[in-house]
Amino acid sequence: MAYQLQEINRRIQTDVTAFLTECDENYAQRVSLAADKILGNLEHSPIVLLSGPSGSGKTTTALKIAEELRRRGVNSHAVAMDNYFKTMNKKTAPRTPEGDIDYESPLCLDMELLDEHFAALSRGEEILIPKFEFARQMRNDSLGRPLRLEKNEIAIFEGIHALNDDIAGRHPEATKLYISARSNVNEGAVLRFKGTWMRLTRRAVRDYNFRGTGVAETLEMWANVRRGEKLYISPFKGRADIIFDSSLPYEVPVMKNYAIPILRSVPQENERHDEMLQLVDAFQHFEAIDPALVPKDSLLREFIGGGSYQYH
Repeated sequence: MAYQLQEINRRIQTDVTAFLTECDENYAQRVSLAADKILGNLEHSPIVLLSGPSGSGKTTTALKIAEELRRRGVNSHAVAMDNYFKTMNKKTAPRTPEGDIDYESPLCLDMELLDEHFAALSRGEEILIPKFEFARQMRNDSLGRPLRLEKNEIAIFEGIHALNDDIAGRHPEATKLYISARSNVNEGAVLRFKGTWMRLTRRAVRDYNFRGTGVAETLEMWANVRRGEKLYISPFKGRADIIFDSSLPYEVPVMKNYAIPILRSVPQENERHDEMLQLVDAFQHFEAIDPALVPKDSLLREFIGGGSYQYH
């Protein structure tokens, strides 16, 4: 589906608070439908696999689903599959066509350990969820946390490769969800803002604010991120029991406040400088929304900060 620019700007001008509330309520309905599906499948499996490309809001959505399940009396645990990254051996690491380590490859994940953990959790046994230290680029099992599922408890494993052959393919009984910011914004029939731009903006703003990564570096990685999506993520979305659209109609007007300054900071000699100016121009079509109006539990807070959820 596509949102209409005129309608977004009209809602901002007439009652911006009601607009934000309505968008978040629509997203809450999608979370509720996912909870229905998970509970309907609980007798077959306590495992939920949540996949989607970078910048989709997987972490917040996993936490929101866990919250909704607890509201219904079912305890659940959100687990980031990033913690199952292997400490990479540079000699054997998967490589991109350019020769760099391919961090998007599923070969970076410890598939065997995930397989063992899914089976153990389904049998009611305790596992130790590992901890990957991104700053040191290594897995530190001594910082792991134990997890055992009691009867009618659920574990939501979220990660870009959750629906991969070597994960979901081995556990067809698990509930499978796929999430991505998929909606464009049109003005009539004219495309004004692509869904992929939403994800790029989310990632650029988050990396800049919380990971100390400049937008030029994010852009440099983005080409391989998109390549990885096409190779390793999108081909498996057909496995999903539910496909989520995580785009929010109000997010471009909010992100405008963060994105324009950092996009304009891309040096003129950068090979993607012109593309960034095109993106800056796209933001200009939107009325701005003060980020202070964004609710603390909004999915957008995963990328702009100041939210009520804890991200590890």
